[in-house]
Amino acid sequence: MIVIGGTASNSIDDKVAKILGSRSSKVESKLFPDGESYIRIPIEVKGEEVVIIQSTYYPQDKHWMELFFMIETLKDLGAEKVISVIPYLGYARQNRRFKDGEALSLKTVLDLLYRSGSDELITVEPHDYDTVISFFKGKVKIVDPVPTLAKELKKITSNPFVIAPDKGALSRAERMAKELEAPFSFIEKERDRNTGEVRVKYSHISGVENKDVIIVDDIISTGGTMAQASRIAYEKGAKSVIASAAHVLLIGDAKDKLSSAGIREIIGTNTVIPPETVKVVDVSELIAVRI
Repeated sequence: MIVIGGTASNSIDDKVAKILGSRSSKVESKLFPDGESYIRIPIEVKGEEVVIIQSTYYPQDKHWMELFFMIETLKDLGAEKVISVIPYLGYARQNRRFKDGEALSLKTVLDLLYRSGSDELITVEPHDYDTVISFFKGKVKIVDPVPTLAKELKKITSNPFVIAPDKGALSRAERMAKELEAPFSFIEKERDRNTGEVRVKYSHISGVENKDVIIVDDIISTGGTMAQASRIAYEKGAKSVIASAAHVLLIGDAKDKLSSAGIREIIGTNTVIPPETVKVVDVSELIAVRI
């Protein structure tokens, strides 16, 4: 087995290769003056099982295209099997049509992934498990970071209460609550599909008085959902609020939003490169175990 790191591997490739005791290499890449990507696989792969590691966060389109180039090149060079490890799965939230005529972008990129020659997909905590499994025609393995995040959360909480900021995150909150042996609840929200504005429809939260509230989601993007949930928790009497997610993007003024909402700590993983203020949990070993 050979482990190859793409341009957005976040050094997870080095750690995975070390854990597996495998040979490893880095893809060679550059941009031509006109903006086109150049990709080269600098190692012999004929007859080998190859693990290619590439997250697809911003710039998503560039990282996806590089991944397609790498996979097809590996197959052209005679690789026996290609396992695509995509720690952060870009376009995962575009898995349904909310308005007529919208592209199912997740379906498109996963279809291209398979057509490029990927035999297997390993990804960390995608937005919706079922659509990933349905859209990708090869084998799918999903890495659950919740137990590892829970270990870190146990160090900084004494009386935890887990909240899902919407119904879609309820299964994550339930998993986290089980790990922490804590109660959990959720908030119902509505999003305006034209403006993107989010409003709380109903809060099911009670019993958080003097507790360390942990808000759990798959992604923290602009921070709006987390900030709203934090304010509700404090209104209900929470002692403190911590935000936890697999993928911490913190786009725009997200950090300020979370801070002004009273969130005292943000915990995420290294599927993306988070800001320095985020406490990071390494998922390399979790990924290696699934290969």
